[in-house]
Amino acid sequence: MPIEKERKDVGIADGEVSSGANVGLSSYELERLENIRQNQAFLSSINLLQANEELKKLTRPKPSQRGLMSRPKAAVKEVLPARKSLRLQNIKAEPLALLPEPRVMLIMQKKPKKPPGPLPMVAVNMEEGSKLPSQLLELWSEDSTEERKMRLDLKEYRSALESMKITKDRVAKVVMEHIFSAAFHPSASSLLLATGDKLGKVELWKLGGDWGDDGVLFFEPHTGPVSCMAFSRAHPTQLLSLSYDGSLRCMDVEKAVFHDVYDTAEGLNTFDFMSHDCFTLVVGNSLGEVAIVDRRTPGNTHEFLHSLDPKTLRCVSVHPSQKQYFVVAGSKVVNIYDSRYLTKTESQAVSVLRGHSFSISSAYFSPHTGNRVLSTCMDNYIRIYDTSAMTTKSPLLTTIKHIRTGRYLTKLSAKWDPKQEDCFVVSSMAHPRMVQVFHESGQRQHSFIDTKHRHIVLSATAFHPTRNAFLGGNVSGRLYVFSD
Repeated sequence: MPIEKERKDVGIADGEVSSGANVGLSSYELERLENIRQNQAFLSSINLLQANEELKKLTRPKPSQRGLMSRPKAAVKEVLPARKSLRLQNIKAEPLALLPEPRVMLIMQKKPKKPPGPLPMVAVNMEEGSKLPSQLLELWSEDSTEERKMRLDLKEYRSALESMKITKDRVAKVVMEHIFSAAFHPSASSLLLATGDKLGKVELWKLGGDWGDDGVLFFEPHTGPVSCMAFSRAHPTQLLSLSYDGSLRCMDVEKAVFHDVYDTAEGLNTFDFMSHDCFTLVVGNSLGEVAIVDRRTPGNTHEFLHSLDPKTLRCVSVHPSQKQYFVVAGSKVVNIYDSRYLTKTESQAVSVLRGHSFSISSAYFSPHTGNRVLSTCMDNYIRIYDTSAMTTKSPLLTTIKHIRTGRYLTKLSAKWDPKQEDCFVVSSMAHPRMVQVFHESGQRQHSFIDTKHRHIVLSATAFHPTRNAFLGGNVSGRLYVFSD
């Protein structure tokens, strides 16, 4: 018997057997088509097909579009003429000479540092020639002499933490790059925040502000990562920012300039105020040295320079009441020094905080009494030391396990809540991502979690000095604010 050349396809649309589909089919094939029809009818009756389509559309929630616009689109590439073979054109190719082998490796050029002296305070994201908003100056100059809130017991403190929530209007893209540092302005009437990024930009964001991009203004006083910034406790109208490019500047909104405070060829990592009037500073650099800087002295150089660590200094913190003492987080040591007895080299520490086996990210005196020092180490432990007696070897009180960050994130640092002497905050790499608040005993008090962005690590953190507000910044340049 000759084999049939071809059999017509069976047409099935939307789960229905097309008319004439049973022509020439066996009983098995007819039964199979009927089963397909019944299965699809059942799935349609329970809306499973529609639910499957909706699941395919589900992705991670889109990041907040508040604040700065996303990165500009790349320029269109120039269309070059098509390459033609010399052989096909009957043109003899010239022999190529081999390039000499390079003897040295090429070094990536750094962006030139800003010129010395005061820089005009011009917002990059405002029209050329625009003045700073008058509302910013009013807020910046607001009398913030309000005393810090009284210390709460742990039950009251936990209740205050639980009252702090995040909403979509408290998330904004404030810089285009990785956030390295952040701080709250001490104003109590409105939330005004400052951050520093990887490229040397400093931004100001007022929640609910109508200037710039959704209340965001950003400036370019540095050309390297802004690793440390702080508002003067004596003069809140002054914001000091320090950069890896070796510059330390003071933002003056009233005069619309960035004053040149300190400048050096070495990279700067950290600073703190050494006097109650905040005019004297201790500044740490990448060579393991600390510079004592007096802002009242003309020029932008240091008064004294002392070598304390053979490698680098990552953090300095001055005692809140006894300003001659400051703690230093170095390559693998945490020491407390007395500034009155420093020598150019080989200064003796007043107290040694032992137990660290890797490099230390940070070390801070407790905010009111200085009776505790909180350190964060790359050995995955947070430690609290008793420094009330300032003995030669400060005793270790508490050790808390934590997970350090990866290479592309800012190193996690535990920081005290300035309103609470015995509690601190630190980001967590646990899933879902969160920021945790601990008591000095190691007891966890609260966890800040953004349920819509459970994958985001908030490396840069800070508490407001008087209000129930907390901020966290991430590597994409976004700030997240939890507030009551």
